[in-house]
Amino acid sequence: MDVHFIDIIFFAMVAAFLVLRLRSVLGRRTGHERQRPDPFQPSPTEPGDKVVALPERKPRNLREELGIPAAVKGTPLESGLTQIGVADPNFTPAGFIEGAKIAFEMIVGAFAKGDRKALRPLLNDAVFEHFQAAIKAREEAKESHETTLVGIKSADILEARVENRTAFVTVKFVSEQINATRDKDGHVTEGDPSHVAEITDIWTFARNTRSRDPNWTLVETRSPS
Repeated sequence: MDVHFIDIIFFAMVAAFLVLRLRSVLGRRTGHERQRPDPFQPSPTEPGDKVVALPERKPRNLREELGIPAAVKGTPLESGLTQIGVADPNFTPAGFIEGAKIAFEMIVGAFAKGDRKALRPLLNDAVFEHFQAAIKAREEAKESHETTLVGIKSADILEARVENRTAFVTVKFVSEQINATRDKDGHVTEGDPSHVAEITDIWTFARNTRSRDPNWTLVETRSPS
């Protein structure tokens, strides 16, 4: 047999062995292979993947956020309070009432003492001049005024509105007070230092909703009609 022919058969067997070996290691394509993902295409969501569902954005219910009582729903008062709430995100009727009570106590006490310095930042110019005139009249008559605020029985918002960025809120205060005015000799000329009287005051406060100053000022006082 020709030696060259034997070599050809030998190399053919070696080649066939290598092909079989490679196929056993690398495998063969059958058409069912899993394709490699394309790094430039977004990967589809697998059925088992967890998806975080974002909550639906619900429309704001400003009446509930402000705590407006249901009893005033559909009234001009609700509209006014809502307007203030839109103009001033920090406003709530309940929070305002708490501040108004504190202001009421401070103003009543400062007026009785004739403390103009304490009154000045709490009142607008017109109300301050009215209070100051009453204090001056007492001083000229050499009278003194005594007021004991026993307590505030109620404080209710009657009106609310916004005009040219300024919010106005009118509050009805019902308080128990002991009031007495004495002359220079200490004799009582008005009131009764031993009697607790129920007094109703209607005050209107105002604040510029664009101002950084959170404080409200007293802009009007009146008695119930």
